[in-house]
Amino acid sequence: MTDFTLHPRLTADSHYVADLPLCQVRLNDDARYSWLVLIPRRDDIREVYELSADDQATMWQEATEAGRRLMAHHDGDKLNLATLGNQVAQLHLHVIVRHQSDAAWPGPVWGQGTPQPYDDATLKTHLTTLRDLLAP
Repeated sequence: MTDFTLHPRLTADSHYVADLPLCQVRLNDDARYSWLVLIPRRDDIREVYELSADDQATMWQEATEAGRRLMAHHDGDKLNLATLGNQVAQLHLHVIVRHQSDAAWPGPVWGQGTPQPYDDATLKTHLTTLRDLLAP
């Protein structure tokens, strides 16, 4: 694994969950959604095509498996996977479980309402649950 530096905005807006073979998994700090962010642990990568073919396949496999597990756990209606990078250029992949009852449905979650940060107790419980859920 190469040296890896996490963008300060990703650090500020999310909480460490776990390391998968390629990606660091972080929980987005918005309790309105079950929202993970996967960041390949490769420095100076902005776009998916900059990853090797093997890393591209691994990232996709990690995201889809994390999404499958989250969907089952949260009984989701739809799984959103996205790489935007308009505000944070470092490559990161959003894995978001959506429900028809969520505040932004059926639109995108970005720019909808005010994020609701996790309180300390809920965050601690949720991180433990996510770590168990994502364990091999």
